[in-house]
Amino acid sequence: MDIMESFATPGPRVWDVAGLLLAVSDALAARFAAVAVRGELSGFSRAGSGHCYFTLKDGSGASAGLRCAMFRRSTMMLGFNPQDGQQVEVRGRLAVYEARGELQMIVEAMQRVGAGNLYEEFLRLRARLQAEGLFDPARKRPLPAFVRRVAVVTSSSGAAIHDVLTCLTRRAPHVGVVLVPTPVQGAQAPESIVRALAQANALRDVDLVLLCRGGGSLEDLWSFNDERVVRAVRASRLPVVCGVGHETDVTLADLAADLRAATPTAAAELAAPERRALLQALDSREELLARRLRQRLDSAAQGLDALAMRLQRPAQRLAAEQGRLGMLAQRQRASLGRALHVQAQALDHRAQRLTSAMRRLQSREGDRLETRAHRLAALDPRSVLARGYAWVETEQGEAIVSARSLQVGQAVRAVWADGNAEARITLVQPDDPTAD
Repeated sequence: MDIMESFATPGPRVWDVAGLLLAVSDALAARFAAVAVRGELSGFSRAGSGHCYFTLKDGSGASAGLRCAMFRRSTMMLGFNPQDGQQVEVRGRLAVYEARGELQMIVEAMQRVGAGNLYEEFLRLRARLQAEGLFDPARKRPLPAFVRRVAVVTSSSGAAIHDVLTCLTRRAPHVGVVLVPTPVQGAQAPESIVRALAQANALRDVDLVLLCRGGGSLEDLWSFNDERVVRAVRASRLPVVCGVGHETDVTLADLAADLRAATPTAAAELAAPERRALLQALDSREELLARRLRQRLDSAAQGLDALAMRLQRPAQRLAAEQGRLGMLAQRQRASLGRALHVQAQALDHRAQRLTSAMRRLQSREGDRLETRAHRLAALDPRSVLARGYAWVETEQGEAIVSARSLQVGQAVRAVWADGNAEARITLVQPDDPTAD
């Protein structure tokens, strides 16, 4: 039985509090399973757990208000920073908060009224420009280490220029500032911002460009999502630091800039290091340089002292060198004696080998000579003559080997082993070769 049926029955029914609230909650869940409500944020707060609590007031000015709770998992999907006074559209379900018996809405999604189409356009443009490489981190340039002069492109009447000047005056009074004024909101703002960026790049002695404006809604910041502004930021000759809106606001100009800052004040802080820090760094380097110089001078002085000590005692150095020369001479003599002894032993050994070889050669040659003498003696005609033979030769000493070469009356000489005699041929009787 639901609550409507309970009122229709005759006689009142007595409920306990928890049961009544549960019945009401069930009835709401059945009747309003999912609802979308549009209204104005009021009393917005974020707990440490990440849950958000607020009241949604009627946008027409009526005094009606609806308590809302948005749990942490749903807040993580928010694409903006909710603030009091914003017109929003929420989607969720109605429920009863039993602890206080209050009607509340459990919000599962929230978006700013009128921002849906703009945000979709923002996403489409971001995807297209990103595909062209305009947001490529590799194209971003480092900021100058020491900035002398910056050009600030912003509205001359806005809070951004005041924040930038205050920050630079406090942190880096030595940095010069050139304001290039331009509207930062409205239909003509994108074209004006592009012209201002071109003017800033044409300035001389400027090291950096700050593109700034204060916070606002998505519509207020839309000029910095304009494609012309994004391309002008990327085409800038000078590095660009973009500080637009609050920390949660991100524009396409932020993505195209060389460095994004959360706020205009943060952009000024990033543009120029604090003067005090620079002076401290200079003091530290001066101290380091002085310490290194003292160390170098101390080391050189010690080297000079060592050289002076060596020059003051030349006799010791000379004595040391003489001792060293004497030791080298002694080592040389000992080495030479050992070498001569080794060579003498080698010569003795070679002489012995030579003597043995000569003896063997003598013996061998003597044997050969004796053998040849025997052979020569055997072939000596005198040996034949000694056995009773003689040879006959002409007066001229030519041997007569045939009787047929003799003539009667020819003078010849006969030679024996112990002498010779001269004779004359009286008869020649050669043997008859046919007598056999």
